[in-house]
Amino acid sequence: MPKTALILFAHGARDPDWADPMRRVCAFLREQAPHRRVELAFLEFMKPELRDCAESLLAEGFERIIVLPMFIARGGHLKRDVPLLLDELRRSHPQAHFELDAAIGEAESVVQAMAGYALTLVDG
Repeated sequence: MPKTALILFAHGARDPDWADPMRRVCAFLREQAPHRRVELAFLEFMKPELRDCAESLLAEGFERIIVLPMFIARGGHLKRDVPLLLDELRRSHPQAHFELDAAIGEAESVVQAMAGYALTLVDG
């Protein structure tokens, strides 16, 4: 079985506090599954960028890298930019397997969690 890592992949922002929710998700996953490798990477403005994060994991011997976009929906970055980045990584590291999951906001459980939170606002 290949050594697998999960990269939580977020857009990034100039304000460093913007990434706090993603850092909390990453910390929670590490706490709940200490035997799993979970990292956080960004498209732009913040470090590490996806390429650097993936190459660091590959250098540690990880062979399968799952990229989970921490986006509400699949927009231009996930349709164009990220596939190009992953194609580049695949060419540079043909021994590795890269998987791009759907945007987390498209998962039914996430949609339901957002709707549930919204209802708490109107229901008091």
